[in-house]
Amino acid sequence: MVNNINSGFEEIFSSHNIDDKKILYLLKKITQPTLDKKKFNILNKILKNYERIVLNNKKGVDFYFDDYDKLEIYKIGENHNDLLRYFVYRYKYKTYPVQKIIEEYPPCIQIEPSSICNFRCIMCYQKDKSFSDKENNFMGFMKYDLFKKVIDEISGKVEAITFASRGEPTLNKQFIKFLEYCKDKFIAIKINTNLSTLNEKLARAFFENNVQTIVISADDADKESYEKIRIKGKFEKLLTNINLLNKIKKDYPNSKTIIRVSGVKINKNQDINKMKEVYGKFTDSVAFVNYLPWESSYENELNKIEDACSDLWKRMFVWYDGKMNPCDYDYKSLLSKGNANEITIKNYWNSDHYNSIRSQHSIGERDNIVPCNSCTNT
Repeated sequence: MVNNINSGFEEIFSSHNIDDKKILYLLKKITQPTLDKKKFNILNKILKNYERIVLNNKKGVDFYFDDYDKLEIYKIGENHNDLLRYFVYRYKYKTYPVQKIIEEYPPCIQIEPSSICNFRCIMCYQKDKSFSDKENNFMGFMKYDLFKKVIDEISGKVEAITFASRGEPTLNKQFIKFLEYCKDKFIAIKINTNLSTLNEKLARAFFENNVQTIVISADDADKESYEKIRIKGKFEKLLTNINLLNKIKKDYPNSKTIIRVSGVKINKNQDINKMKEVYGKFTDSVAFVNYLPWESSYENELNKIEDACSDLWKRMFVWYDGKMNPCDYDYKSLLSKGNANEITIKNYWNSDHYNSIRSQHSIGERDNIVPCNSCTNT
């Protein structure tokens, strides 16, 4: 097992055979001058970094794959085309926010099948009744026609999509149809779910449609603590459904899907080792992510952070109704001035409005933007 602890982020992984020498070997196999020039240049940059890393000379290294990336590489195997796609995507996702590079499309798109959630977690914006009450018009399910429009535009141009945002994605009754339409169109399909709706049909849909990662939201391995955090969630049902997911996965021995349990670290009593003890036998990794006060975005104290938010260069959110937004901290879409029903993702990602937000962040003036001025993400 590998235990990675970095700036409050903790994760424990199942064992795998990917190390720096293996990555260098794979890079040498796929970095060929016959590739598209842009892809070749990116792979060559990664290759040069790993030549230094393997020689234990990290001077000048500006990119490397972390432990979670290595797990994803391990699951991909040695399919050269898939590795090429993954390496290029991951490089863009991690370095473009640093280099402030904007291409036609973001490295990742987060799609919201549902803004409705059946839980009321204590650290989530669903707690805010001015958002979650039905009469406030924030609640709904993405229609299939809109979903198809989005996927048709980004397929072949974006390698990563995440089904997640403000609600529980699997509540959308067309969710399996969404998965089926995405099959083999992306190298990285991720789903964030509380797993409460899982049944055999949904579980099989995950594996049959080549989902890369299923992230199960659980913040503790203790029943009392879990249910105090995940209001309306039932600990026994969570365990039953994780067991079902693991059981169904055994019917797909060639599946490359990663199963991950991830919680928000909100108190010192949450124990990563207890998480591993309870969930580890069913999953490829267990993790805590840093707490961000989403539940009160518009009321949080102003901060003096001058660093730009990395999300502005690496991902964009498409809400259930088509609104496109730079982040989900802004869960009421104050920053949104584009809708996927009306304009393309490409045009909005490169719009004057979006670039104006990036510009203000880049020159240390995020304090002029609500709610960026109270967000601690960098």
